[in-house]
Amino acid sequence: MKFLTGRLYFGAIPLSHFEGHDCLAGRVTYVWKHPTGRFQHVLVDSEDKNVFMVLVLDVPGRIVLGHRLLDLNQEYGLTRSDPECEA
Repeated sequence: MKFLTGRLYFGAIPLSHFEGHDCLAGRVTYVWKHPTGRFQHVLVDSEDKNVFMVLVLDVPGRIVLGHRLLDLNQEYGLTRSDPECEA
């Protein structure tokens, strides 16, 4: 899938991969760029704090390499009542 059609890629991600989290607004707050400039990890915000759909981009190749749901609450055992639960 070409990088320029990233929105098409995002729209083609099966709903089950979102695990019930709503990322439909398409807001991006964080982008991690590899020091070589080759890769970018684009974190698409969900409506839930600390939960993102991550797109991995090969910038020179202009392709989307893949995606995964990143739930930092689950990764780190956070709950909404934890003061550290803010990204």
